[in-house]
Amino acid sequence: MKNYWDKAISFEEYLQIAHRRLENPPTPQDAEYKMYYELGIQRMDRTLKKFVIDEEQINELKSKNFNGKILIISEAWCGDASATVPALAKFFEGHNEVKIFLRDSDKSLINQFLTNGTESIPKVIILDEDFNVKNSWGPRPKFGHELLLKFKADPEAYPRESFYNGLQVYYSRNRGKDAIQEILELL
Repeated sequence: MKNYWDKAISFEEYLQIAHRRLENPPTPQDAEYKMYYELGIQRMDRTLKKFVIDEEQINELKSKNFNGKILIISEAWCGDASATVPALAKFFEGHNEVKIFLRDSDKSLINQFLTNGTESIPKVIILDEDFNVKNSWGPRPKFGHELLLKFKADPEAYPRESFYNGLQVYYSRNRGKDAIQEILELL
């Protein structure tokens, strides 16, 4: 894991890359995902503006005496990532180092953390101080997963547009709190 950690970037670099890819897409996929980069940046900006650290969660983090690191596999065009990654970066800031590994730069990492056989992101890898994997989380909080299951169970009654809308409303109201809590429980 240390090699992946060394190749990972800071949250600030992640934002800079997202802006560069939006303004000047370097690959055909980035050009195709331009709309998603734009949405992702808007959502990340909103999360950064509205995110408030929950003192109870900070106290829980401190009580865990967790000395490890947080490695997040992500891409800025991903809706789940744009709602979660900024909150995690801000929450752990000053407590545990957080780095982001761009999923599409090297699939060998995400392939170790597949979700039901898919490369779903974000994927949070909790590392101890020696870069051993302690646990992993992702790609979305339990409530978001329940919405996905509802959509998959009956897409006619709960169509894709309703699922996406419901998920984004949840993310904008929750502001990362559930994701943080679920990750705290894994430390």
